[in-house]
Amino acid sequence: MAGQAQILPGTLDLLILKAVSLGPLHGYGILLRIEQISHGALLIEQGALYPALYRLVRQGLLKANWGTSDNNRRAKFYELTAAGHKRLRHEAEGWNRLVAAIASALAAQPEEL
Repeated sequence: MAGQAQILPGTLDLLILKAVSLGPLHGYGILLRIEQISHGALLIEQGALYPALYRLVRQGLLKANWGTSDNNRRAKFYELTAAGHKRLRHEAEGWNRLVAAIASALAAQPEEL
């Protein structure tokens, strides 16, 4: 657990959109992709993932199609819609601004005030 980070509220959708932007994936594949791209620092529970996927499909940010997984099982594969690409870009820009602002605040020294 030492190398793992807590998911902040509101960031799961962003992580799912990013994972799916790298190529269509089924639900479990999304969990693995997030773990992979975070170098093992972020582990998402299935109980949190599937409600988020349904919500993103309802919002029109993802589309889902049935297909066959690598282990030859029927699975629902998710991919980004045009609206999903736009939301990912917008959310990533906002997240990057927030991270830069927090990093700046944490780097502040008394002599700079």
